[in-house]
Amino acid sequence: MKIQKFEDIIAWQKAQDFTIDIYTVFKNVNDFGFKNQITTAVVSISNNIAEGFDRCSDADFSRFLYIAISSCSEVKSMLYLAERLNFIKKEEKVKLLKQANEISRIIRGLIKSIKP
Repeated sequence: MKIQKFEDIIAWQKAQDFTIDIYTVFKNVNDFGFKNQITTAVVSISNNIAEGFDRCSDADFSRFLYIAISSCSEVKSMLYLAERLNFIKKEEKVKLLKQANEISRIIRGLIKSIKP
């Protein structure tokens, strides 16, 4: 069955949940530059999935999915920094990295499914 709307895409749903988790974890961080960077990157994951889905070609959708993966990698990099800056504990970093890795795997599977 073909996906009819981006809201049905599991990667988009998980990216939305991940965004809520990132916002919750970093809500009390006073380093505005850091917080802005990680929240912008995490929002970009689900937004690129949605935007790409509503393009008129699989090639465009695939391109946006790769951008979503890149945004996910940016969040992962920021999580390593967050631990080193003592914004989060190692356990929190590990939990969030697990989510990010799962989202990336799902997106890569979606890319494979739409490539000819």
